[in-house]
Amino acid sequence: MPRISLFLSLFLLSSAQVFGSSPPKTPSTPANWAQTLERIASGVVSIQIDSTRAFDTEWNTSAQATGFVIDAKRGFILTNRHVVTPGPVTAQAIFQNREEVQLYPVYRDPVHDFGIYHYDPAKLRFIQPAELPLYPAGAVIGREIRVVGNDAGEQLSILSGTLARLDREAPEYGYGKYNDFNTFYYQAASGTSGGSSGSPVIDIDGRVVALNAGGATGAASSFYLPLTAVVRALKFIEAAKPVPRGTLETVFKYTPYDELRRLGLNPDTEARMRSAYPKLTGMLVVDDVQPGSAGDGVLAPGDILVGINGKPVPEFFALEDVLDDHVGRQIKVETQRGSATLQHALNVQSLSAITADEYIEFGEAVVHTLSYEQARHYNLPIKGVYVANPGYVFGSAGIPHGALIGSFNGKKIENLADFEAALADLADGARAPVRYVTLEDPRATQLKVIRMDRRWFPARKCKRDDALGIWPCVGITAGPLPSSVTPAATQFAKTGDARIDRLAPSLVMVTFDMPYSVSGVTEKNYHGTGLIVDAQRGLVVVDRNTVPLAMGDVRVTFNGAVEVPGKVEFIHPLHNLAVVSYDPKSIGDTPVRAATLVSKDLSAGDDVWVVGERSDSRIMSQRTQVASVDAVAFPLSRTLRFRDSNLEAVSLVNAPGDFDGVLANDKGEVLALWSSFAFETQRDLEQVNRGIPADLVAEMIKVVADGRQLYSFEAEFDVQSLASARKLGLPDEWVRRFEDHNPQRRQALGIDRLVAGTPAAALLEPGDLLLAIDGNVVNRFREVERAVQRPRVSVTVWRDGAEKTLDMQTVALNGRDIDRVLIWAGATLQAPHRAMAVQRGIAPYGVFVSFFFYGSPATHYGLYAGRRITEVDGQPTGDMDAFIKVVRGKPDRASLRLKTLSWNGQTDVITLKLDKHYWPAYELDRQSDGTWRRTALDPPETTMAQKP
Repeated sequence: MPRISLFLSLFLLSSAQVFGSSPPKTPSTPANWAQTLERIASGVVSIQIDSTRAFDTEWNTSAQATGFVIDAKRGFILTNRHVVTPGPVTAQAIFQNREEVQLYPVYRDPVHDFGIYHYDPAKLRFIQPAELPLYPAGAVIGREIRVVGNDAGEQLSILSGTLARLDREAPEYGYGKYNDFNTFYYQAASGTSGGSSGSPVIDIDGRVVALNAGGATGAASSFYLPLTAVVRALKFIEAAKPVPRGTLETVFKYTPYDELRRLGLNPDTEARMRSAYPKLTGMLVVDDVQPGSAGDGVLAPGDILVGINGKPVPEFFALEDVLDDHVGRQIKVETQRGSATLQHALNVQSLSAITADEYIEFGEAVVHTLSYEQARHYNLPIKGVYVANPGYVFGSAGIPHGALIGSFNGKKIENLADFEAALADLADGARAPVRYVTLEDPRATQLKVIRMDRRWFPARKCKRDDALGIWPCVGITAGPLPSSVTPAATQFAKTGDARIDRLAPSLVMVTFDMPYSVSGVTEKNYHGTGLIVDAQRGLVVVDRNTVPLAMGDVRVTFNGAVEVPGKVEFIHPLHNLAVVSYDPKSIGDTPVRAATLVSKDLSAGDDVWVVGERSDSRIMSQRTQVASVDAVAFPLSRTLRFRDSNLEAVSLVNAPGDFDGVLANDKGEVLALWSSFAFETQRDLEQVNRGIPADLVAEMIKVVADGRQLYSFEAEFDVQSLASARKLGLPDEWVRRFEDHNPQRRQALGIDRLVAGTPAAALLEPGDLLLAIDGNVVNRFREVERAVQRPRVSVTVWRDGAEKTLDMQTVALNGRDIDRVLIWAGATLQAPHRAMAVQRGIAPYGVFVSFFFYGSPATHYGLYAGRRITEVDGQPTGDMDAFIKVVRGKPDRASLRLKTLSWNGQTDVITLKLDKHYWPAYELDRQSDGTWRRTALDPPETTMAQKP
């Protein structure tokens, strides 16, 4: 007979005494592994989970794992806690025959890595799953086992092993992450990997002896959770009762006798414990006491736990039994500290009371009361509000994930109710100081100021309901109406630098925060130097690497002292320019003035001054020379974001790299904007500074002032030498005309790329040489742009050895940029934007997927960014209106069939199941005054399909 450890004896004793039942009996007939696996396989399921919100130790994500049926009649499935997740989750179980049922979480242990899902057995039509019996007594050293589960994404994998240890410490998964404690783990060499979490660890008779929980990185070792706590919890759940779980908010460590002696263990105590528990090799020692707990200042690290209520407590299972049986009551704890024996009366706290079970989401952020799990990492009392996801509102202020808020808007914050009350005082756009600490430095308080958002994102409070299996939500207080901006003023000090003194009143710092990733732009926060071009109207010119598109929040800072809200007025559809505005009344008598723009062709060797504002608001100047004026040539964007073309930009000798701004002459007149251009390489987003000539800026300002549109040729050109043009057969007559037209620019423009869906794309071909517009020779980008500022033009090209003159319609472009976004099934949808047609030849048809939120149906079913939805359930969705018409009114959990196209035209059909509770649909549209409005597409959902 194999040697049975004390842990096994305790399992047997716990099951029999606490629940009045015996472990499952060993089958009388011999079994082999093949028969056993065939018998139990139908009870093992693949679990697909969508963790819909970041919460506690977990991020919102989509993943897969394993579970197994432990009660086929009631429909209970056992898996890991990190599969049930501590936060809101939606899940489905896929049985062996590929039947799918909805899962609802009914229990996740506050500490140990197990949880239980429920499904409706009546929903299974073609399978009667096996019920796997729990047999904690079967865990003995040397036991041959099999781990049956969804290993590495396989529907059913079988991994073999042998139990090697029954007293391993709980595995550590990392700082700030979920870590089990106050329990033994089992260890075997079975080499499980991703997807096998929650797999049953079975013996040859098909009995579950442990629960697979984790593995060692870079090794074949796997770690299994004992089933004692699982059996106890299941008993309460089957009786529809809460599971009582007690704690002293103290972490204990199982410590061998040799170390205990060094800690001062009394020889008499050791002799007594060895006699009573001859197979034990150690006792429990206090490892960590939570600050602010009942044991804080009473228990201390290094204390040896002798007994509770007069009974020995030598290991974790006995400790957990007594704590769970005394929730809310007082116990007498006997410890040894050095040579002294101490007696303490301590209250047992409910673990449920210190487990976070509700959250507030606003401005894309998710916050909740600090949990015991995370408080252990901070080594701080269990109070304050934890930032599970900084989202837009905290991320824009630089407050990170994992921040612990102790004060908000001047009010002390100890729990979520305190935070909600403080939040109610803030109007949209209002500022609030936030004091917090981080996991990296929990003793150092930091202070940041957030700007409240009630506009871009829904705001609500959600609380877990295990009876429903969801987290029902209610809206939070709407807050007061926004107050008007109080004017403030600043003065510009003289610096002695003539260029700075001349230009400082015309320079501002512009910050821009994007709430959503749209039009291929994924970065959210920007800043750069802006140039005042109209002080009376408050117009400021910036580059599109400061304000990349029209959807976002603008702030304008004057002299580093006065910050006021701004508004996007114009996004240049062709070039790296944008216009924002501020209310001139908001800056009082601040002596700002419009810069003087000088339209002058710069050439290599010209002296210029670079004047601009650094991120610390210090204005800098540097004298340098023009290195060259060349056509920009940026690679195509992987994300289909805007990139400039058809532009001759200025490069400098020894250009400054720490600020942008303007290129000026000695008089302080602006010759060009010194702008930042963003472009994508194969792997990274990069930036480079170049000068944009002032005449292009002046033209844009006139367009904005007149409220008119820009007409565009809708082609990208490359510059070719006249020698290259001759090789294409260009006659001498045309060569001479080009030479006479511009002796310094002996070049022609070739058509390199045509914008899909435009008249140019229908008439012209890549490789055509552009000769003239309306009979006038053109060979520079700006000449083309000026020549096409009318609805129709006559275009002369050289193609295939012949001159052709074509009547072509130009395309009117406005500066509104994006003006409509739909959030649906966790995906950010918009109309196909111009960059798609320019760079990839994608005609503007369908609905473009800009981005997606992790843990949403979009992520789960593969509705990824970069694709276009062209059909829903067989109905064409050529534009946003058609799409909304098809999907509006679809019920929660409805399945839809989507036809999508990739950037290169590859067709894919996917199915998607809606989740209107966690991912309600809403639309954001830009109003005529430039503000944005959010409108719900579906009636407010407070519950989704309830569990049976």
